[in-house]
Amino acid sequence: MNEVLEFLKSCGTFYLATVENDQPRVRPFGAVCEFEGKLYIVTNNQKNVYKQMLDNAKVEICGMSKGKWIRVAGKAIHDDRREARVAMMDANTASLSSMYTVDDNLMEVLYLEDATATIHSFTEEPKVITF
Repeated sequence: MNEVLEFLKSCGTFYLATVENDQPRVRPFGAVCEFEGKLYIVTNNQKNVYKQMLDNAKVEICGMSKGKWIRVAGKAIHDDRREARVAMMDANTASLSSMYTVDDNLMEVLYLEDATATIHSFTEEPKVITF
């Protein structure tokens, strides 16, 4: 999982896909962290993406860095613990502090469960990581 975390961080921006009814929805994300051995993402509970993940937990992340790309598929599981939000803020203060505070009732964190990441390259065999 650490390799997946570091890859996503190196992307800067990665893309999260959700489903709304029968329509895929994709948008840029940038904050990610590890907490209690799990990969976490963050969003605002007023956004459609949050509602989509609650309705259908299946998500996919895609990002590219240094000529390689990653696809991560799994279930986004909501974690309402303050400690998880603190971990996210601590890991991403520069990018999140202008949008959220830990106790603002807007910041929501979700971790990936039953996830499979595949790192692709034009010159190497794909590397599969499950977590």
